[in-house]
Amino acid sequence: MDIFERIAAYRAESDALAWNGTFKDYVALLAEDPSPAMTAHARVYEMIESYGVEELNGRKKYKFFEQEIFGLDRAVEKLVEEYFHSAARRLDVRKRILLLMGPVSGGKSTIVTMLKRGLEQFSRTQRGAVYAISGCPMHEDPLHLVPHELRPEVEKALQVRIEGNLCPVCQMRLRTEFDGDIEKVPVERVLLSEEGRIGIGTFSPSDPKSQDIADLTGSIDFSTITEFGSESDPRAYRFDGELNKANRGLMEFQEMLKCDEKFLWNLLSLTQEGNFKAGRFALISADELIVAHTNESEYKSFIANKKNEALQSRMIVMPIPYNLKVSQEEKIYAKLIGQSDMGHVHIAPHALRSAAVFSILTRLKETKKQGIDLVKKMRLYDGEEVEGYKDADLKELQNEYLEEGMSGVDPRYVINRISSALIKQDIQCMGALDILRAIKDGLDQHASITKEERDRYLNFISIARKEYDEIAKKEVQKAFVYSFEESAKTLFENYLDNIESFCNWTKRRDPLTDEELDPDERLMRSIEEQIGISENAKKAFREEILIRISAYSRKGRKFEYNHHDRLREAIEKKLFADLKDIVKITTSTKTPDESQLKRINEVSKRLIDEHGYCPVCANELLRYVGSLLNR
Repeated sequence: MDIFERIAAYRAESDALAWNGTFKDYVALLAEDPSPAMTAHARVYEMIESYGVEELNGRKKYKFFEQEIFGLDRAVEKLVEEYFHSAARRLDVRKRILLLMGPVSGGKSTIVTMLKRGLEQFSRTQRGAVYAISGCPMHEDPLHLVPHELRPEVEKALQVRIEGNLCPVCQMRLRTEFDGDIEKVPVERVLLSEEGRIGIGTFSPSDPKSQDIADLTGSIDFSTITEFGSESDPRAYRFDGELNKANRGLMEFQEMLKCDEKFLWNLLSLTQEGNFKAGRFALISADELIVAHTNESEYKSFIANKKNEALQSRMIVMPIPYNLKVSQEEKIYAKLIGQSDMGHVHIAPHALRSAAVFSILTRLKETKKQGIDLVKKMRLYDGEEVEGYKDADLKELQNEYLEEGMSGVDPRYVINRISSALIKQDIQCMGALDILRAIKDGLDQHASITKEERDRYLNFISIARKEYDEIAKKEVQKAFVYSFEESAKTLFENYLDNIESFCNWTKRRDPLTDEELDPDERLMRSIEEQIGISENAKKAFREEILIRISAYSRKGRKFEYNHHDRLREAIEKKLFADLKDIVKITTSTKTPDESQLKRINEVSKRLIDEHGYCPVCANELLRYVGSLLNR
């Protein structure tokens, strides 16, 4: 790629988006497409929707958040539907501050950053175009030029809504520069930009003794007082506070509840009435979405103070808990590692999953539902099938504790431990045991963990290790079974012949002796028991397989070995059980003979080619599984 050529192309794209005209031209533009007159809340919602929405099992998944936010589908759906969608339709929630409340490193800041970046990009599209009065320090909506008496007629003609008044600067310019002729007022297209302070603002609290309210509402320009003679002259005032610059878009209020009270008072009228007080001027209109974030302990302290009741009533609090899905937690770690300069270190398959299992277990709460322990609950949450439990049980578990996911180990801790291990050890590949060891070593240094929590966490590390042990054995099992592919297919066909005979009350014919035989119950049960099919459930399971075969047959397709996940798993486990001694000897012998060495190399090659292992972690896996089988 030619860097400068791409930069030039980008600059040309930006130049092509420029639009300049008069208020009369802008009205003509609105007559064709009224979307530029949408509110800031509607603009955010339209931006999110523009990326696409998937609906599955009655739940909506917003693609806008997919690349950065993992495992928070329910929280995001609630956020979009209950706040952004409602606010976009001008319901009363748009007059509320959006407060994202959740534990540290839970994704609150990421969500806000995504909204800001998304708005910037959306303003570059035709649908998200923003037009403002040229020269206005607040990038004001040109429709504010329409006199209040004429607004009902204009609204009806253009199919828009006009809310708010001209800022002091535009009021003065309309009188002095344009002699009240609104048709001639220049209008331009603006591109929202946090860096350029156009439509996106960020306010961060600092020392209450030194921070000035001017950071929010602007300040008097004392150097011009002598020139213009009055503090109430708009030309003697800098409209450069975050509330001024965030007009038409979004303002992020970082750690809002840490702010001094006087900074929050301005938000009372801004949220409810859409205006705020600055200097010696009348109330200044502002159309902006205010989004703040805080943690749970600060929020509880805030609501405990009776003086904060007025502001509290003007907030919509959206809990943003930790992710509770193992597969999504893996993606978080992979994303964070991918952003580092440690890409040359290979992360072994299932290594991040082991860390994710530990993290999720620390966040889950013990259920009162009988028969479900934390591991089963973890699997259900991750979309895995757990025998004896259905979707209704999952929903019941998810609704049992509203605060679930608001505590536990945060992703930063795990990433810090992985980073520490990567830096300290000069290694080519990091496996699951390396990561779990690093997490365990860091518990003593974690200042906020009590002794009781440490003991619990050590137990969760042990569970994560056991989960990995099962995965490791299964991984080697698969590699060995593939080496005996024909044996697996033969066993599969044999099982199908027997269940067909069993379900149809017929005898099967021996292919060698042509002798009529009863169904081989011992063989069928030896396979079914591998996946926990009970004696009472065997008939239903066998009939289900036959129905599946019949369905494939009607479509002219052959029912293959891999077309039924549970049956495939049972066949593999049965074959592996029969091969266990071979695996044990092959993987654990210190001086393998030629045939054993050949088999090790075949399995190792399959692990590397098809399962994502490198030569280092493939050999380590085989040695580790050998030691497990010899215990």
